[in-house]
Amino acid sequence: MKRVLVITYYWPPSGGSGVQRWVKFAKYLPQEGWEPVIYAPEGADYPSLDQTMGADLPSSLEVIRHPIWEPYAVYRRLMGGSKTSQGPVTEISSGRKTWKQKLSLWIRANLFVPDPRVGWVRPSVKFLKKYLEEHPVDVIVTTGPPHSVHLIGQKLHRALGTPWIPDFRDPWSRMYYLKYLPMLPCVKRRILHQEQSVLDECTTVLAVTPVVREQFMERTATPVAMITNGYDAEDFASPAPEADGFFNLSHTGLLASDGNPRALWKVLGEMAGADREFRDKLRIRLSGKVDREILEDIKTEGLEDNLTLLGYVDHPGAVAEQRLARVLLLPLRNDPDYSPILPGKLFEYLAARRPILGIGQEDGAMARVIADASAGDTFDWNNRIGIRGYLERAWEEFKNSGDVPATTGDIEKYSRRNTTAALAELLEKTTKQQ
Repeated sequence: MKRVLVITYYWPPSGGSGVQRWVKFAKYLPQEGWEPVIYAPEGADYPSLDQTMGADLPSSLEVIRHPIWEPYAVYRRLMGGSKTSQGPVTEISSGRKTWKQKLSLWIRANLFVPDPRVGWVRPSVKFLKKYLEEHPVDVIVTTGPPHSVHLIGQKLHRALGTPWIPDFRDPWSRMYYLKYLPMLPCVKRRILHQEQSVLDECTTVLAVTPVVREQFMERTATPVAMITNGYDAEDFASPAPEADGFFNLSHTGLLASDGNPRALWKVLGEMAGADREFRDKLRIRLSGKVDREILEDIKTEGLEDNLTLLGYVDHPGAVAEQRLARVLLLPLRNDPDYSPILPGKLFEYLAARRPILGIGQEDGAMARVIADASAGDTFDWNNRIGIRGYLERAWEEFKNSGDVPATTGDIEKYSRRNTTAALAELLEKTTKQQ
């Protein structure tokens, strides 16, 4: 088989959405004639751990690691916190900042360019040059964020000439939260230059959403491909949890204050106040880290008794929660620059076959996918009329039949087997471009 070196920061035992894309690619690539070799950090300071994430990876998978120095441990000591402290979901864009937090953001923005994992670049290049001389591969893939990993691939590509694909799971210079960083103009220019040199020097660019692909195509003559995230049908092969008789509105994953769906809580509070049966049956089930402001707003609307906080759950637990929902909640960050982003959980929401209530840009990338799959609807953050109408229809279905009808749209193109087949085709094509 041909070999592909995948350079990634997130890898099991890391939890969260950042690890899933390449874990699933690594699972299915051997069936497409490609042997993945994973390069990941040793001693990484992952925000969450999930021991189940790599459970179905091939036992023969080669994973090589090299130590990384993490500045976040120093940051927590300065802030007086610990890894388990309940800070904001997004340190950059969530909540008010103390002077210490403002200072730390300035240091992060201007001394660690393009991101705090940049210190892993130089030792990784030295280590991987030696490795690749002894164990050559046909293609190198770097997957970010953190986008500093693309600098590793760039230096290896320059030194060895191996075809190289940078995989952008999120935008780089256009990522929505960068505008909240107190970044010096010269640093902004440096990041733009780094990004442009990566786009121009690589063999093929890989994006995960149509809008990001279009943005990159406007900036470089390098071929730009797109492979979305997806769902693994094997994760949904077992029977769904038995319905518990409640009208469960569920969200899995991070829920940040800059995506707080206040109109949703307001609507639910009004409906609960007007309908005793609705109040008795309603359950708001939140799995994962939730910002304090969101919990305060839910309580303000009188919904504290309807709230179930599950904390962090592992991946199988998250899938079970998605399938137990009667309606799945998917609020995006309330920021115009978030429009091109497709949250990874969207595709597992589709596979759960529960109707989705999206809250975000009504013409954004997420809204298009939901509409195309006939999987629900998306409303603006302030569209209380639309949100209420959607929930009232779902509630009537639930009252009349004990359930909300499952979605039945065609989502097969998002299966991990199909996205991996597309990746294998791209890898093959890239080896011929060099």
